[in-house]
Amino acid sequence: MRILVVNPNTSQGMTQKIGAAAQRAASPGTEIIAISSPSGPESIEGFYDEAMSLAGLLQAVRQREDFDAVVIACFDDTGLDALRCLTDRPVVGIGEAGYRMASMLCNKFSVVTTLARAVPALEHNLLRYGLERQCQRVRSSEVAVLDLEHADPVAMQKIESEIVLALREDRAEAIVLGCAGMADLAESLSKRFAVPVLDGLACAVVLCESMVRLGLRTSRQGGYAPPPAAKRELA
Repeated sequence: MRILVVNPNTSQGMTQKIGAAAQRAASPGTEIIAISSPSGPESIEGFYDEAMSLAGLLQAVRQREDFDAVVIACFDDTGLDALRCLTDRPVVGIGEAGYRMASMLCNKFSVVTTLARAVPALEHNLLRYGLERQCQRVRSSEVAVLDLEHADPVAMQKIESEIVLALREDRAEAIVLGCAGMADLAESLSKRFAVPVLDGLACAVVLCESMVRLGLRTSRQGGYAPPPAAKRELA
């Protein structure tokens, strides 16, 4: 099985980190193919960055055929619907994957993400997925995405501080980490705070594996019907 893990931004360092984390989460025999968008912003931290990344994301996936499923490695689930139109193979965003798994592990959860300007996009997705009542709050740690490429102790302290507040003030029973760059933190934070701390990247990889094993494909009816060939070529 081959899972294409697409980083919708152009940061090669972040893509390498994401690829390594995805491979750790994958089952034996699953190959992770981690790629970056060929064009667009270096990081995605809000509505504008997301819009600027879409063309490169679609181009990156359209040029490949060597995969059984796709993981969108951006917590905004950038381009999720468009990619589901582009291929009938399963496409999973790490935001939706983290939320849905958390919803089955607890009664209420909170999200700890990067910058404040990223919060409205995540809140919008929670409404769309029907999980806004289960999510108590989306909290910003004020850590920039690119600061997560390396083990920055200041960034880690900010993330931990928001988790403390989520558990105390939100009465959250689980935490979803709201950035692909936080993928390597989930296990240690789960042990430290004694609650489930979910990394959406790992959740997405496992969900993709399950869908492929079940032989599931994205529906070609209705909203996810493939675009006409002429429009595909514009991607």
